[in-house]
Order: sequence, then structure tokens, then C-alpha cells
Amino acid sequence: MPAAPRDLPVWTLAAASLRAGTPVALLAVLRSEGSSPGRQGFKMAVTADTVAGSIGGGIMEHKFVELARQRLQTSDATPLLRPQIHRREAPADRSGMMCSGEQDVLLWPLTAGDLAAVAAIENSLQTLSGGFLELSPAGGLRFGPTAVVSEAAAARDAASADFYSYQPGAAWHYGERLGFRDQLTIVGGGHVSLALSNVAAALDFELTVLDDRPDLPTLESNQAAHHRRVIDYEKVAAEMPASPHQYVVVMTVGYRTDAVVLRHLLGRSFRYLGVMGSVAKIAELRRGLREEGFSEAEIARLRGPIGLPIQSQTPEEIAISIAAELIQARRA
Repeated sequence: MPAAPRDLPVWTLAAASLRAGTPVALLAVLRSEGSSPGRQGFKMAVTADTVAGSIGGGIMEHKFVELARQRLQTSDATPLLRPQIHRREAPADRSGMMCSGEQDVLLWPLTAGDLAAVAAIENSLQTLSGGFLELSPAGGLRFGPTAVVSEAAAARDAASADFYSYQPGAAWHYGERLGFRDQLTIVGGGHVSLALSNVAAALDFELTVLDDRPDLPTLESNQAAHHRRVIDYEKVAAEMPASPHQYVVVMTVGYRTDAVVLRHLLGRSFRYLGVMGSVAKIAELRRGLREEGFSEAEIARLRGPIGLPIQSQTPEEIAISIAAELIQARRA
């Protein structure tokens, strides 16, 4: 079964608790910087005896879980937004951790009035149907098909294609697209593709596998992919939008089909575009692309041979080396 977005267990617990009349609170990291253990978008649902998700772990998370439970016990529904500084020398707001960095943590006690929005968020994550989560003191917890943000925040988000938006201050506002931030498209559905799909399933990618061969056993048996399609490689560009959150790995059945795919994808804006193969094969692919008129700058952005150099041999080992390179590109 394909992996669900990381936040689904959080909203599932929240929805179930609200339906059962069980007090529940949301913890969310609205901002992070530096080496903060909790990154922007990390969340937890907290009840008196159950938690789901994480806001970074350690003593800081423990303190916030206990604080949330105290608020729930006293029926205090007042939201609390608190900075956490992970440095011993900080004059205030010390988290108790010394990993450096900072994060702003929101404690938001959920109420019966939040159930409709929470259930809609849960359904959106289950079905990958998209939408937006928004939180603010003025607007409360909201779900919608489109974001409602300030003009300045909208301009900033459009320019950076951010998945999250955060406006600090007394009238703070947090927004987030629902679903997977990053998409991984594997062009080629063979044995290494199947192994890479199984590894990438744990890495919070929305995963698509494409191949031009009908009735391919390794494509049919790929249960990790969210989307599997048989396509004409001449039309491969239509299968993936250019995006800073799109990762593309080309591993078709051979040199000829790799070249067809790359002719349609090279020069488009992806976070990662790589092709599997030997040093000699990749050199020949680059030579052919150069002869077809692609610029040196475009060719230089093509990664290959892909995978970190760990002397991998089996499909599973190769998949791990490629997945490590995807993580490296994501965090660069």
C-alpha cells in the first residue's frame, strides 16, 4: 500500500478524538531555522493518554506534551504560541536542548467546532485531493480548496513556491498546502525502480512510476507507488510539471528510451533530474544531447551516473544509493 503523507496519523487521531468527545490538542511548528530538531510543518495530536506525530522530540517535545495535557485537563482552550531557542546561553525561551536553531511552537486546543475542518483535512490527506490548512487567532482553524492569505504573503509564496507560509507577530497567520510537498517520478518500471519505490515510500514523496511496456510484472507488483501509468515516452513531459519540488529519475529499459525521455525533459526546471547507467553510457547520452543542440548548462544539470558512490550492486543497494542522493538534493 502506498505511504500516506506524514501528517495523516496526527489528523486521524484528532478527528477520532473530537468525534468521541475526547479532549485533544494540536501542537505545530510554525517556524524553524538553523539546526532546530523540529522543522516547519511538524505536528502532533495530544490527548490525555495518546500522541501521534512529533514536533522534534527530546525534552522540548516532552514539555509541550505535558503542557498540552494540563490545558486539556483544565479545559483551557486558549491557543499558545511560544518560541523555543535551542541554545544554553539564550536569555529566554530556552528549550532545554543545545542543538542550536530555533522554532516557534503552537499549542492549539481543538474544540468540537473544529471537527468539520479537521475531518476535511484528514480526508484530503487520505485521498491526496489537495487543499489548504490555515491557522490564525482571527480566523481559527480552517480548511479550504484555496489559500486565503495576505497580499504580501501571497506574493512571497508565489515567488518562492513555498509549501508553507508564516506571518509572525500579534496577528500571526500560518498556511500550508496539504499532501506531499515533494513528488518523485521514476521513468522506468523495472527491478531497480521497484526497489527504489520501496525505499522512497518511507521518505515522504508522492511517488509516480511510468513505463512504456504494458503488462510489465515489476510495474504491476509495485504497491509502493501512488500512481502507475503506461505511457508513450514521446509524451513524457506531460506527465510531470516543472517544479522545485519535482524529482525525476530516469531508468528505462535501455539507452535508446533513456535518450527519448531526456530529450523531452532536459532544460525543464526540476529539483532533481538524473539518469541511471554506467559512466560510459552517461557520457554517450551527454554527447548525443550535445549534438541535438542542448546547451552545456542544460546538460550539466543532468545527474549521472546517479546514486552516492557506495559500491552498490543489487537493485536494493542501488536504490539506497539513489535515495541518499535524493535526500542530499532535498536538503541542499
